[in-house]
Amino acid sequence: MYNGDSFYTLTMWGQIGLACVSLLFAALALGFTRLLVLRRPLIMRVPVWIVAFITFVWASPQGYYTYYRMIFDGLPAQSVIKAPPPPQELVALLTFTGPATLSAHSTGVLGWLMFAVAIWPQRRKCRDAAH
Repeated sequence: MYNGDSFYTLTMWGQIGLACVSLLFAALALGFTRLLVLRRPLIMRVPVWIVAFITFVWASPQGYYTYYRMIFDGLPAQSVIKAPPPPQELVALLTFTGPATLSAHSTGVLGWLMFAVAIWPQRRKCRDAAH
């Protein structure tokens, strides 16, 4: 399914580095999502998740480009962030109907993990230590 994906054009160390960068970005996205929904009612968590996911899809290309600048000689310093993604692109990512790439499918999985983190019940602290 992913034959010809740009991931496979990287060296083994480039692939390992990209996987590490992606895991770091995913951990940060999940952590920030959780932080943003803390102490918010459930009805507010879905809109917060949507904004967090849009922000990730919109801004993460700059982080990946920064990584590519480290492994490829001659890439210019530039901003690769464009306009925020349109709703149909976000839906395609979340429904896995967009590009059949590792990047798109990984982003879709991350989007659903962010959703799960956003709606996951919050533990309530006991006010009385005897409970």
